[in-house]
Amino acid sequence: MATFILMIVIAFVAGSIPTGYWVAKAVKGIDIREHGSKSTGATNVLRCVGKGPALFVFLFDIFKGYAPVAAAVYLDGGRADWSILGLTHTCAPLCAVAALVGHSKSIFLGFQGGKSAATGLGTVIALNPLVGGVLFATWLSILGITKIVSVASIGAVWMLPIYFWLFHDPAAHIAYGFIALVYVTWRHKANVKRLMEGTEPKIGQKPKDPPADNQATSEGKGTETGSAA
Repeated sequence: MATFILMIVIAFVAGSIPTGYWVAKAVKGIDIREHGSKSTGATNVLRCVGKGPALFVFLFDIFKGYAPVAAAVYLDGGRADWSILGLTHTCAPLCAVAALVGHSKSIFLGFQGGKSAATGLGTVIALNPLVGGVLFATWLSILGITKIVSVASIGAVWMLPIYFWLFHDPAAHIAYGFIALVYVTWRHKANVKRLMEGTEPKIGQKPKDPPADNQATSEGKGTETGSAA
């Protein structure tokens, strides 16, 4: 059980690696949390730093979600002492939750971070590569249609528990799918608000100003802009 707990801690620390923050500092000398959506994810890096750095951040964020969960899958093997409430194969999904939360609540950034979409994809690939591939294809399809990263991220994660079920994954994986659905959607609550206001930018676009009838009420408060990831 000590190894079980250690794996979850490692997953949280790995998820906490502030890739976007460090890359933005190294490439442009800026604090990414003070620009764009203030997210440390790849989409905000794309807007504020550039395509190459954003691609690196996207891929590394996937990797930092994948690596600890893949290690937990390897070590698990259906061990009886790693079962919780009768559910087997629980360590890897719990590591996935830890990595997901770590990305958005980084211990290196005072519990700030990104939207956990890319890191979440990495955890899914580790749990079931086929589900990860289908999930990524879903994300790409929605992005291709809407050109809005937040819509693609939310739309894809809402399919996750269904995909786990269709691929006959363990109950613990399906439970993680629902947790990821709720958490990633909650992390995108500001994006949902902008979508309702019609101000959420498409990929490559600068944020739009709020509609004229909302400017009076938002005066003096500032408007948070940005996207997913």
